[in-house]
Amino acid sequence: MRYWINELWRLGYMRFGLGALGMLLGKLGGNLFAGLGWGLAAGLGLYVFLHLRHVRLLYVWLLKNPREAPPPGTGVWGDLFDRLYSYQKAQTQLQQRLRDILRRIQDSCEAMRDSVVMLDPNGDLEWWNSAACDMLGLQPDHDRGQPITNFLRDPRFIDYFEAGDYREPLLIPSPLQGNRTLQFHLTLFGDNERLLMARDVSRLHQLEMMRRDFVANVSHELRTPLTVLAGYLETYSDHADQLPERWQRGFGQMQAQTTRMQNLVEDLLLLSRLEIDSPNDDRDTIDVPSLLDGIAADARDLSAGRHQLSVEIEESGRLLANTKEIRSAVSNLAFNAVRYTPEGSTITLRWRPWHDGAAIEVEDDGDGFDPIHIPRLTERFYRVDKGRSAATGGTGLGLAIVKHVLLRHDAQLEIVSRPGLGARFRCVFPAPRLAPSAGSASLPSDISP
Repeated sequence: MRYWINELWRLGYMRFGLGALGMLLGKLGGNLFAGLGWGLAAGLGLYVFLHLRHVRLLYVWLLKNPREAPPPGTGVWGDLFDRLYSYQKAQTQLQQRLRDILRRIQDSCEAMRDSVVMLDPNGDLEWWNSAACDMLGLQPDHDRGQPITNFLRDPRFIDYFEAGDYREPLLIPSPLQGNRTLQFHLTLFGDNERLLMARDVSRLHQLEMMRRDFVANVSHELRTPLTVLAGYLETYSDHADQLPERWQRGFGQMQAQTTRMQNLVEDLLLLSRLEIDSPNDDRDTIDVPSLLDGIAADARDLSAGRHQLSVEIEESGRLLANTKEIRSAVSNLAFNAVRYTPEGSTITLRWRPWHDGAAIEVEDDGDGFDPIHIPRLTERFYRVDKGRSAATGGTGLGLAIVKHVLLRHDAQLEIVSRPGLGARFRCVFPAPRLAPSAGSASLPSDISP
């Protein structure tokens, strides 16, 4: 009899808990003493009592301090207490790690000299570092939740903020000190939230202005002596037959190099003017077909019959732009094609629809070049083939001039080339820069590359 009681106790405690064991003992007691009904009632009461006791222990533990060890439990309740404690401990450790990471990020941002400002999806201030207080005048006591445009009221920043195109940074004067220049860069993250970073680039801006002024002043000062040299060399060339033969070759080389220096100075002056002067709001209505015909004629004179030049017109609209600047940009592209493509190549000047706007293209079927050079082609004096460029007499500033002219006209330069497949230089103008031709219908757009 004792053996069976011990086995029932072990089975009930390990598998079902004390409640189930109470019901089992109650059933046995009912069979022995008062019948089956009273035994089941007693066992059920004991079972409910034990569960309520464990529920109270769980409530008290969660109410006081769940970080402490859980109360002792039996059966399923003991396993539940252990699992809850393990889960709560893991969550506590995870939260602590996240707090440490967040604190390190905040400490890192505080150590930065650049301003860092977090904006919510509505553009309101959420958090910023100490540098933003000094650079932008933000006050942590009462500025939180205010729109960023309340503090940066420059129309250029408002347009930049609302446009949503943050690929390029924005340079504007400081809202606190007009003699300081700040560079703003916005980054989207999360649910349309923004991270604003501001950097003081006053020193760099000042150095850039000094460089521009230096180049402009030196170029201007060089014009007079070069003009004098060119004049005397031309005079001597007219009497070259009276000079010794070994001097004649030297005078010819001096005249060629003086002409090259004059072209370089003129390009430097033009580039400096494009960088320094503000874009002119006055827009000429340019008849692009006539413009391209004139440039093609000049390119034919430069080519002297070595290339085939043609003009293709696929767009009926006219261009609203500065005629002189656009002629300079397209001429640079056409003359580069003449200089850098082999004899017998075909060069095409094209005016065509492009997406919502239109484009002027200069395309050739020459040698082309590796696309790795494309990102740097518009840098000053960058050359794909230095030896060939020196032989052609180019200044290395043509594409830099094209880039700045297009920037002043809200346009962009696209370059496509492959070795052996020629090159295509496309000047893309947006729709607001187009004016429809009188009495002409729009042509269907062709947006294939």
